[in-house]
Amino acid sequence: MAIKKSELYSSLWAGADSLRGGMDASEYKNYVLNLLFLKYISDKARSKARSNRDSEIEVPQGCFYEDILALEGDKEIGDKLNKIIAKIAERNELKGVIDSVDFNDNTKLGEGKAMIDTLSNLVKIFADLSLGAHGA
Repeated sequence: MAIKKSELYSSLWAGADSLRGGMDASEYKNYVLNLLFLKYISDKARSKARSNRDSEIEVPQGCFYEDILALEGDKEIGDKLNKIIAKIAERNELKGVIDSVDFNDNTKLGEGKAMIDTLSNLVKIFADLSLGAHGA
């Protein structure tokens, strides 16, 4: 089933809201849209695989959104997110495009448990969106 605009808007707003306080509001988009892109390419790759078609963007093993969700609560979640994004960027000639956001920046995302909680909550926001089916 195609995603509803209201569902997408709600998720985008929740993502921005989860980052409130640690950075300037103009920077929310960098984190939120990057994760939304990761969710989209992951869902598209899964959808294409089920229909035996090649995806436009290759998602390396260990870089799907469920792998990102598995990082919830991990003390190295920021660094591991950066590494996942770097693998996707390298595999798809997207260096400097999708890997410019630092998910391990403690000046914007907090330190220690604060960063872990912020990123864990942020990645969960997009977990239930279905972006791979019906031309989403």
